[in-house]
Amino acid sequence: MPTITLTQQTTATPEQFVAGLTDFGPGRAELFPNSADADLRVHDRGDVFADVTEGSGGIWERLHYDWSNPERIVLTTVDSNVWGGRSGHTYTFTKNADGTTLVHAEVVREGKNLKGKLLGLSLGLLGRKVLGGALEKTVRAVESRG
Repeated sequence: MPTITLTQQTTATPEQFVAGLTDFGPGRAELFPNSADADLRVHDRGDVFADVTEGSGGIWERLHYDWSNPERIVLTTVDSNVWGGRSGHTYTFTKNADGTTLVHAEVVREGKNLKGKLLGLSLGLLGRKVLGGALEKTVRAVESRG
């Protein structure tokens, strides 16, 4: 079960990053390349939580988003066609003295079937590069919204 930990510095504030992560409207794919607008479904949403199905390329997961702590967003995989167990994402934000923010992302991927186990194996080998590139794109997109 791979756990990929990433860190990216940004000029966006934690509040701007949370706003980007929790924007489930059209254009989400611009912020998150692995979340196609056509596959996005918001099942429920409150002030500090959302229940959302998203994905792309035939891979989807239903996630419970919790942003009740503005310095930490937890996305727990509730259902998926490939991920199970402890799968999910956690983002934490650290404000720096120079006004920038460090975004720490932890992605846990536990395959629940053969396809998921093979994807998990490949993420274990290439995850930092692949997911690191995706996080960098997300950070740049959030900054440009700024």
